[in-house]
Amino acid sequence: MLIKRLFLLCSLPSFLAGCSEFYGSQPPAPVYGSGSTVYNKTTPSLRKPKAPKPITSEPKDQDSTEIVKTKPLKEFVPITTPIEELTPEPLTPEQEQQESLAPEQEASLPEQEPATPSPTQEPMISAPKQEPLAPPLPHFEPLETFAPLSPAVSALALAANQDSKSGNIESATTTIERAIRIEPRNATLYYKLALLRLKQSKPRLAEDLAKKAALLASNDTHLKKHSWLLIARAREMQGDLKGGKEARAKANKF
Repeated sequence: MLIKRLFLLCSLPSFLAGCSEFYGSQPPAPVYGSGSTVYNKTTPSLRKPKAPKPITSEPKDQDSTEIVKTKPLKEFVPITTPIEELTPEPLTPEQEQQESLAPEQEASLPEQEPATPSPTQEPMISAPKQEPLAPPLPHFEPLETFAPLSPAVSALALAANQDSKSGNIESATTTIERAIRIEPRNATLYYKLALLRLKQSKPRLAEDLAKKAALLASNDTHLKKHSWLLIARAREMQGDLKGGKEARAKANKF
């Protein structure tokens, strides 16, 4: 143990000398806050920007030495082309006679009427073509009398008639549809509903309902005839005049 301590004491000077040599080879650290600098290396200095010249709006001195060069104007060359002389047109004998007349003689002359254009020169104006008017639709009278109905359906039909007369077509249509749900095979109800659809300007739907009424009115020839007349009116409202004639022909068979 004593030997180790002696060895460390003997090797300590050499260790310190090596450390001092290593420390001497390194550059010293810069010192801030003092007037002296450790490094001798000069730092590059930036160039100061040049101040722009002030722009002055003052006019130049009148006694400037600038020379203005001018060019001589071209000589004026007169136009030598000859001007054409205007020759007067020869007068007609009537114009010569009028010029030779005195003012008193001119007043005694009869006034001349302005010339009227010939009828051949007038433009021909064609009259607009009138489209042929559509023939009026034949008279149509809806059926008013029907076979007796059940009390419940009769009450609904009466309420629908009152709504239709007062102009409430939508309410009348709803009431008849309720009656059809009670008696779905009643031809009279389908005929009444077809009339309401015709008033609503729905001829296609009215035609289908009238066909069903004509089909269900097997023994009631009066109702069947008016159903076909309603079909004819619905076809005519759709523009099918030929189909309307055929439906009227069938109605005349009953």
